[in-house]
Amino acid sequence: MTETLSPIWPATLHHLRLNSDQPKRLVDFYKDAIGLEAEARGDGVWQLTGPDRRMLIGHGDPASLGFAAFALAAPEQLAALRAHLAAQALQPAPSPSPLFEPEAFAVADPDGNQLVFGLPPVTEEPAAAGSPLKGRLQHFVVASTRVPAMVEFYRDKLGMLVSDYVHDDKGDVTACFLRSDPEHHCFAVFRAPKAGLDHHSYETSGWMDIRDWADRMGDLRVPLWWGPGRHGVGNNLFFMVEDPDGSKVELSAELEVCPADQPPGEWEHGERALNLWGNAWMRS
Repeated sequence: MTETLSPIWPATLHHLRLNSDQPKRLVDFYKDAIGLEAEARGDGVWQLTGPDRRMLIGHGDPASLGFAAFALAAPEQLAALRAHLAAQALQPAPSPSPLFEPEAFAVADPDGNQLVFGLPPVTEEPAAAGSPLKGRLQHFVVASTRVPAMVEFYRDKLGMLVSDYVHDDKGDVTACFLRSDPEHHCFAVFRAPKAGLDHHSYETSGWMDIRDWADRMGDLRVPLWWGPGRHGVGNNLFFMVEDPDGSKVELSAELEVCPADQPPGEWEHGERALNLWGNAWMRS
């Protein structure tokens, strides 16, 4: 029998804030490579928007995550999540995002990554500008030196569901993939020597979209950093590029869909967990 789900279910990744010591350089990259329209919001912050994808870029440490913002479905769900987190001894802070209604709030995970939960404005409309290529902002991944604490936070406190664990030969978890809706993961954490943003990903509608995005990168002379390949965990097609700060950006298709009652999968730490077609980016 399926256990009662946390009020975080369902929540979808709505936008990210990325930081850079050269924000305009980063803005120009995402405008071109990911097909976004840019607008200066003031205070050195830029808003970038395209079909089903949004981000904010501002000044800060290069290749760092300002925050990740999740959209909920209704005010009642947002209130229930706030109460749920308070019961977990998590004190919500004011939202740093200008893209949500005022009731939004933020919490920090054990590594200090800020997570914002809120409601998009009622008047928000799908962006018509930018590249017509399909690429919905879908997940983000962080590196961490303390994976167990991160898993406990996202699984036990936020109430995300674990889709897959990756274990080393000692049985320690080296990666964990979690979901807050039926898609395989909206968030994952990898064991690594240093904590920080690992990558973020845009989900397309299929292999031909992957081809078209790769052609776009070729036209822009942005080399593919990894891929194309197929992840073992999540079963999705993918390739990755690097932005000017060295952050990885993924284009993905065919991400696995998991019912709420699907038990977590188990994978051995190795290249096949990350790429069934060849070499893998091993964080540890």
